[in-house]
Amino acid sequence: VQLVESGGGSVRPGGSLTLSCVASGFTFSASAMNWYRQAPGKGRELVAAITSAGDNTIYADSVKGRFTVSRDNAKNTLYLQMNNLEPEDSAVYYCDAPRIGRGQGTQVTVSS
Repeated sequence: VQLVESGGGSVRPGGSLTLSCVASGFTFSASAMNWYRQAPGKGRELVAAITSAGDNTIYADSVKGRFTVSRDNAKNTLYLQMNNLEPEDSAVYYCDAPRIGRGQGTQVTVSS
């Protein structure tokens, strides 16, 4: 099982980033998927989740209206579009396949 995130980086407040997570080693299209984040000194936070078919999503209150989770099952890829980023969004972002595995994470830093 492999989950490989990319797309992190440093942006100014109000900026945007799109994270990607390429999955392999399991049936991606059959698995719901999550994005988590963890900032230094804080616990892990569920940011967004999406069903296996991509027909239902949930978001943390802190990101509603700014973040969009999506997936392309043909490409075994999960996405997180992040708009209007705030310094509080700075964290390591992980994609997660429940009961299967988690990626190594990608750093997002929002700073002026």
